Amino acid sequence: MQRRELLSRALVLGASAAMPVWAVAAGSPRARDGLRLVAAWADEANRQHLGVVRAHGDSLQVVRSIEIPGRAHGLLIEPGGTVLAAARRPGDWVLRWSPTTGAAQWFTCANDRSFTGHLLRDPTGACVYSAETDLGSGQGLIAVRDARTFELRAEWPTHGIDPHQFMLDADSSLLVANGGVPTRPETGRAKVDMDRMDPSLVRLDADSGTLLGQWRLPDSRLSIRHLARDATGQVGIALQAEHDDARVKAAAPVLALFDGTALRTVDTPQPLAGYGGDIAASASGFMVSVPRAGGVARWSRDGQWAGFTPLAEACSLASVAGEVWVGGRTQVAECGEAAAPQHQLAVAALRLDNHWVAMERTERTR
Repeated sequence: MQRRELLSRALVLGASAAMPVWAVAAGSPRARDGLRLVAAWADEANRQHLGVVRAHGDSLQVVRSIEIPGRAHGLLIEPGGTVLAAARRPGDWVLRWSPTTGAAQWFTCANDRSFTGHLLRDPTGACVYSAETDLGSGQGLIAVRDARTFELRAEWPTHGIDPHQFMLDADSSLLVANGGVPTRPETGRAKVDMDRMDPSLVRLDADSGTLLGQWRLPDSRLSIRHLARDATGQVGIALQAEHDDARVKAAAPVLALFDGTALRTVDTPQPLAGYGGDIAASASGFMVSVPRAGGVARWSRDGQWAGFTPLAEACSLASVAGEVWVGGRTQVAECGEAAAPQHQLAVAALRLDNHWVAMERTERTR
């Protein structure tokens, strides 16, 4: 009830305001200037926000933000510069927000549906795809919605449960990560009946929703969550282990690779707590944030271990012109091929959430 009251207040106010500047550590101003990202975070009072942050000189600025009724998860920048943010699963709202004007539109799903955290614009710009769950059956859905009004146009089954991130593949089909974790409407995020866990990667026709392929890993306790594609077209997948045995879970892989025909995990030479938070393609391979292990794990394109970059509670990753920027608990850093993070920016007064998205880099800031 408290969350819905806050949503109602946000609908009335459409509140958006400039925020203060926090000091950051010294580094290369040239490498950072103009970097802007759309992010979600909690403030010191645990109020949730969506906004734009900007690196400028020796400071990390929150340029503009809006208070939101709960944690946001997947973020999407639309062609006109507006931002779509989906509530963390199980969610009942999506926000369209303009960083320029502060205008806000709120959309909700039907009572028998819930959003599961991620959105995607179709190539024509006419539609928005949203990952959802049918609360009655528990089955995963891709909802096809009008991009302007968010009105439902079609629903396609994902042929699994707990759909999470999805993406357009090189052939314009949809790749969908079915997380496979069973839940119930009455218990929210609580995991139940884990013996029924059934993660899979699914390929759907992006025009009709027809099933074109489905792949599973041998270990059904590895939840398939987040996706990134490298320059060769290979897809990296961040995994989250759900094993009952704590030792098995801690040593579980956090990265799988998909070449279009086969899905396989890659070796993890050091324990990473079995939890991949986000994934990004780097210049030479893939990076997976592992917040419970305190850093970012790196692999080459062929799945060879490339090292570990420590950063407390590292989670959100964004590729920016070949660089990967990582949001952590107290610092933001550029993560490259070296073991130590580069251009570290100290962060105070906000706690970044799971994902962020880079905006265009600007040469001059206002």
